[in-house]
Amino acid sequence: MSENWRMLTLIGRDAPGIVAAVTGALADSGVTLGETSMLRLGGNFTIMMMVSGEADEARLRALLAPVIEARGMCLHVDPIEARLHEHLVPNVQVSVSGADRVGIVAQVTAALAEGGFNILDLDSDLAGTEAEPVYILLITGIATESVEQIEQRLAPLRAGGVSVNVTPIETYIG
Repeated sequence: MSENWRMLTLIGRDAPGIVAAVTGALADSGVTLGETSMLRLGGNFTIMMMVSGEADEARLRALLAPVIEARGMCLHVDPIEARLHEHLVPNVQVSVSGADRVGIVAQVTAALAEGGFNILDLDSDLAGTEAEPVYILLITGIATESVEQIEQRLAPLRAGGVSVNVTPIETYIG
């Protein structure tokens, strides 16, 4: 397998067939996929994918140009180190919800960072209504502190009316 790895980031309006069009264009040219993350955010679709092959950035852009132009997408390409098969297993999950306001994510992640928490995945959503929005945040990661210590770090958020739950993740391998 090639050591020529790149991270492709594509963004565009959500519509059926985006994944098929992008991955088809890459596969037809012998480009290999590594890890990928694809999701819908609002009415938009975003793709992050690790790709490998003989294609340099200019060739990757040329391969994807018909798809990008037809769908009005944006493409960003970065050289990366693949570091595949270095999967980390989370041991803690933090869920947060409360009235939407500026700074919830910054406060939560700063408190977690102070304790050395390594965020592996962060998902957020806006629920409720336009008049009364509720922000929902779900974080999984690796903690070296106890659940109780993490709870103490996040206590100021609770005092501000935000619901916070910290739970250990039990992982059984074998």
